[in-house]
Amino acid sequence: MEQENITATSIFILLGLSKETDIQPLVFGLFLFIYLVCITGNMLIILIISSDAHLQTPMYFFLSNLSFTDICFISTTVPKMLVNIQTQNKSITYEGCLAQMYFFMFFSGLDSLLLTVMAYDRFVAICHPLHYMIVMSPHLCVSLLLLSCLICLAYSLLQTLMFLRVSFCKKTEIPHYFCELAQILKLACSDTYANDVLVYCVTGLLGIIPLSGILFSYSKIINSIVGISSARGKYKAFSTCGSHLSVVSLFYGTGLGVYLTSQMSYTSREGSIASVMYTVVTPMLNPFIYSLRNKDLNQALGRFFHSIGDRFR
Repeated sequence: MEQENITATSIFILLGLSKETDIQPLVFGLFLFIYLVCITGNMLIILIISSDAHLQTPMYFFLSNLSFTDICFISTTVPKMLVNIQTQNKSITYEGCLAQMYFFMFFSGLDSLLLTVMAYDRFVAICHPLHYMIVMSPHLCVSLLLLSCLICLAYSLLQTLMFLRVSFCKKTEIPHYFCELAQILKLACSDTYANDVLVYCVTGLLGIIPLSGILFSYSKIINSIVGISSARGKYKAFSTCGSHLSVVSLFYGTGLGVYLTSQMSYTSREGSIASVMYTVVTPMLNPFIYSLRNKDLNQALGRFFHSIGDRFR
C-alpha cells in the first residue's frame, strides 16, 4: 500500500459507536442529554463552592477544579461526535484529531492527578487533623494544582510531538467516536515502537503511580479510623472521604475495564463502546456522587437554592 505523511488537508474518518443509521437519533439524544447533565451538574458544584463561605477549604478547592476538569474532559469528545451524527459527516481533520488527542490526554491525566491530590488531602485531614490547615495551606494547594497541570502539559505535548513522526496510509478509518491515540497508532503504516513504549510509560506514570498513592493514603486512613474508639467518630471520619473513594472507584474501575477490554479478543468497536463509561458516564456521575454523599455540599446546595428563591419573591 502506498504510504504518505499526513498533510494539513488530510482527514480521518470516525466510525462512531454504530453503523446502523436507524439508531443514530437515539444515540444523538442520549449523548446530548448526558452532556448537558454533566455540564449542568459540574457547573453547579463550581458555582456553589465559589459562592459559599463554608466551603472555602482545600477539599472543595480541589473538588471545584475536578468538576472543571470533568467539563473539559467530556467536551473534548462528545460535541464532535454530536456534530458528526447531526451532519452525517464522520470526518475529522488531522489538526482536529491532533488537538482532540492532546486535550483528551491532558484532562484525563489531570483527572487522575487531582484524585491523587484529593486522597492526600483526606489523609492529612483524618490522620493529622490538628496540623491540617497548616499542612494544606493555600500556597501548597495552588502549588499541587499547578504541578499537576505542568505534568499533564509535558506528557501530552511529548505524546503529540511523537505522534507527528508517524505516517499513515491514504484511507484511515478510526473504529471509535473520538481520536484515541492507541487506536490511531494501530492504523499507522510506519514503525510505532517508540510511540508504543511511550504510551506504556505514560500509563505507568499517570495510572499506576497515582493509584498506588491513593491506595497508600487510604491504607493509612483506614488504620486511623480503626483506632477511633466511638462508632460515631468512625462514621464521621469515613464520611469525609466516602464521596472521594466512590469517585476513585468509578474512575479507575471503568478505566481498567476499558484497558482489559482492549487487551482481550473483542473488536475495536466493542472497545469504543466500553470506553463510553470512562469518558462520558464517569464525568456525568461525579457531581451526583458528591452531592448525594456529602452533607456540607447538600447544605450549601439548599442555601444556594433558598437564596435564589428569596430573590424571586
